[in-house]
Amino acid sequence: MSNANSNTSRVKTIFRSKTSKALDRMEDPRETLDDSYDQQVKLLQQVRIAVADVATAKKRIELQGEEMGARYQRLGSQASEALAQGREDLARAALERRAMLEGQVAQLQNQYSSLERQTAQLQERERRLTDQVAAFRIEKETIKATYTASEAQVRANEAVSGISNSITDVGSSLDRARDRVAQMQARAAATDELLASGALTDLAAAPDADIERQLAAVSAQAEIERQLQALKGGAAPSSSDRSGSGGWMGIGSSSS
Repeated sequence: MSNANSNTSRVKTIFRSKTSKALDRMEDPRETLDDSYDQQVKLLQQVRIAVADVATAKKRIELQGEEMGARYQRLGSQASEALAQGREDLARAALERRAMLEGQVAQLQNQYSSLERQTAQLQERERRLTDQVAAFRIEKETIKATYTASEAQVRANEAVSGISNSITDVGSSLDRARDRVAQMQARAAATDELLASGALTDLAAAPDADIERQLAAVSAQAEIERQLQALKGGAAPSSSDRSGSGGWMGIGSSSS
């Protein structure tokens, strides 16, 4: 039952982890900040284009005003020259045109002044937007770096947590292995004792091996008693106990 609960808990943890990672990819603040920055840059470019258009229009009016100014001066010179030549009618016509030109120049001057004000306003707006975009870019990069560092820390912490869980599992496995080894050692020792006592039958031994083993033990004990009695009676040790020509090869052989 505990293993089933553990497996269920592990599945839930994995599901929450995968869901969280999916949401993180969908709501990555770094992408959102980059998108906002791109939008601001586009708006700033539009303002700069507007400034350039207004400046171009102002330059055209300025050139047109310079042309009208040159004509205004030329009409004045023509009126003076016509009057000097006795052509009062020509002088009057030049002055009339000069007066009409003054009205046109006045209108042009008003347009030029209006464009100058618009240019100044747009340039000030462009300057402010440039500062705002630059400040936003710095803040954006700072937030992105902080988020990236925090994300790396989370991954590191998760890795450490996973290693800790693995170490815990390995420790449990080692404990179970030690218990099994201790149990097997105890079982081996117990079976050795049972075999030695004859309580268990050695299936690898020959038939009636237990009787032969007991008879051999009785014979060995009787031989020891016989040799002990011989020593007490002053008899010399048997030929099996003396070092003769046979040397060590004679040890254990029965006396003739």
